[in-house]
Amino acid sequence: MADGLVFPAAAVVAAIGILLLMFFAWKGRLFADGDIFRASRWSRGNRLFPTQVLITPTSVVHYTPELVGRKEHSIHIAHVASVSIDTNLLFSDVIIETSGGTAAVRCHGHRKADAVRMKQLIEQHQTKYYRAPAKQSAVAFGEGGHAEVARG
Repeated sequence: MADGLVFPAAAVVAAIGILLLMFFAWKGRLFADGDIFRASRWSRGNRLFPTQVLITPTSVVHYTPELVGRKEHSIHIAHVASVSIDTNLLFSDVIIETSGGTAAVRCHGHRKADAVRMKQLIEQHQTKYYRAPAKQSAVAFGEGGHAEVARG
C-alpha cells in the first residue's frame, strides 16, 4: 500500500518545487523598461530576490523584491552626491550617496562592467541636468551678459 503512494507524493513535491522556482523567477523579473542593472543571484543577499537599479535621466531607483511586496528607494538625479564602486573577486558593489541626508544606497553583486556603466550613466545624466539651466539663463541674459527686459 505504501508503494502506491510514493509516485503521487514525489509528483506533489516536484510540482511544489516547480511552482517555487517559477515564483522566484517571476519576482526576479525586470520591474521597468530602460537602463536596469540586476544583481547576480550568486552574490550575497540576492539569492532569492536579486536587487535591481533603474537609472533614468531624472532619477535612480533601487528596487528589491520581497516575498510579499517590494522595497523601492528613489533618488532624484540632482541629489546623487557620489557613486563609488567597490570591486571584489567576483562581483562589484555600487554605493550611491545622496545629498539629502538619507543613508547611502548599497547595491551588492553587480558585474564590474555593469557597475562601471551605472556610474557612467549617473554622471552623464547629472551633466545633462546641470547644463540645461545654464542654457536657459544664457538666453535670458542675452549675448552681452545683461538682462533683457521686454517693454511694451
